[in-house]
Amino acid sequence: MSVEIVTIIDLEDRVVESRPRPEIRKFGLTYRVTYILVFNTIGEVLIQRRTETKDWCPGRYDLAAGGIIQYDESYPLSAERELEEELGIRPPLKAEFSLFYDDIVAPVKNRNWGWVYSCIHAGPFVLQPEEVAEAEFVSIDQALSLPSEKVTPDTRQVLTAFLL
Repeated sequence: MSVEIVTIIDLEDRVVESRPRPEIRKFGLTYRVTYILVFNTIGEVLIQRRTETKDWCPGRYDLAAGGIIQYDESYPLSAERELEEELGIRPPLKAEFSLFYDDIVAPVKNRNWGWVYSCIHAGPFVLQPEEVAEAEFVSIDQALSLPSEKVTPDTRQVLTAFLL
C-alpha cells in the first residue's frame, strides 16, 4: 500500500510543501480538508460512524462526509472524490464557506483549513468499509445533541457554522 501524499499549508491556506499523510498529525502540520453536509429532502443530515481503525476519533460520529485533500488536488475535486469513496454518490455540490479547525493540543493533532459543501441526496449509499461503519439520517437537533465524546469535534464545528 502506498503512502498518501498531502499538501501542507500555512495558517493562511497557502501551499508550503507536501508530506506523507502520517506526518500531518504527528508533527501538528496544517493541511487541507473538505467537509460535505449531506441532507435528505426533509432536511435531515446524514451522520456516519467512523470505523474503529481510523487514526483520529475512531468510532465517533462524523456529522459531515469528507476528508484530507491529496497533493495537487483542488477542494472541489476532493469533495467529489470523498463522497464517491465514502458513500458511493455523485450529487451536485454547493460550496458554502471555508473555516479553520485547530486542535493542536490533542494527543493526535489536527489542524486544517476546510471548505464546506452541501448536497441533497437520500440514498441509497454504498459505504466504504474501511472508513464508514454505518450511516443514518437524523434531525439537525439530534446530530448536535450527541455527546461531545461521541462526535468528531471538527464536524460539529462545521454543522454549527453552517446553521449561523
